[in-house]
Amino acid sequence: MATHHKADQPTLRSLTKRQWIRIASVCAAVGLVVAGGAATRSIYSHASGTPTAQPTAYSISDEHAASRGNARDALDGEPTYVNVTINGKTRTVLGTNFTDVKSVLDAGDITLESGDTVEPSLKTKVDESTTITINRAGAKMETEESKIPFNTVKKETSSLPKGTEKVETEGQEGILERTNLVERSGDKIISSNTFASWVKKAPVEKVILVGTADSQPAAQPTTDNSSSNSSSDSASESKPASNNSIGTTAPVGEMQQWAHDYLLANGGTEADFTATVFIISHESGWSVTATNPSSGAYGLAQALPGSKMASHGADWATNYQTQLKWFWDYCKGRYGSIQGAYAFWQANHWY
Repeated sequence: MATHHKADQPTLRSLTKRQWIRIASVCAAVGLVVAGGAATRSIYSHASGTPTAQPTAYSISDEHAASRGNARDALDGEPTYVNVTINGKTRTVLGTNFTDVKSVLDAGDITLESGDTVEPSLKTKVDESTTITINRAGAKMETEESKIPFNTVKKETSSLPKGTEKVETEGQEGILERTNLVERSGDKIISSNTFASWVKKAPVEKVILVGTADSQPAAQPTTDNSSSNSSSDSASESKPASNNSIGTTAPVGEMQQWAHDYLLANGGTEADFTATVFIISHESGWSVTATNPSSGAYGLAQALPGSKMASHGADWATNYQTQLKWFWDYCKGRYGSIQGAYAFWQANHWY
């Protein structure tokens, strides 16, 4: 049966040369689109199949963060600080989750008296840009200095004969500077509150070397030099020098006597007490209420903030025994021992 076509329907044979060129161009364009899509798909499928590692944020080291030399990072929660100015003197109060002005004053152990003016008001919300200003009529900031007594440390050494002593370092008193808010009536002091105190000059311990070497008898003539040398060498090896010991410290005052007795009664050593005396003398000069004006660190051990010590007693702000117990636990938890904290302090001048 014959097949009939419409007269105007073109066939392949009837296409002109221009039409063939147009068809070829369209086919080429389609081919490029398809090839490009395949290549793009290959790129994305490869990336999703083997994802590259993304960099993570770096944080400050734990060693530095726990130091009171880095106040902001030493806090246990979200760090917050607010500056408090009293009669022209400024102190930084550190804490966590401050809500209003009153919460800052409480954290800084700052007591208001009748007649004090406070800006902003006690219920005002605070942030790190807030400066609390307190004016106390008739009161002025006065600075005073007091002496920090030095301790005497005795260290054994085999370089000296037994029973002899030698002063290695002469002791020097330190200086504790206090800034007090003082109210006077004429020459009479009506009230005086310590606003800040810090160790202006650390005391220098008096170090006495104590000999441990046995006195040697006069040398006997011998023909066996090797035997003599051998016995001499073995004697020296059996008595190693103890110069590396941090020594023993005699307690000075009530606080040090209590610390000494408490440590030894609870498994501590004389070296632990020596390490304690050194660190506390350099951090606070044995002032229970020592307050660093720039960081807000507080107490014997300069805890930052001082409220950390509440874990060892509600009387942390005034009780030296509570503060020392916190200090010893902090040293053991962070440095493994009190002497470990001492070694770190010697190397870095903070702990």
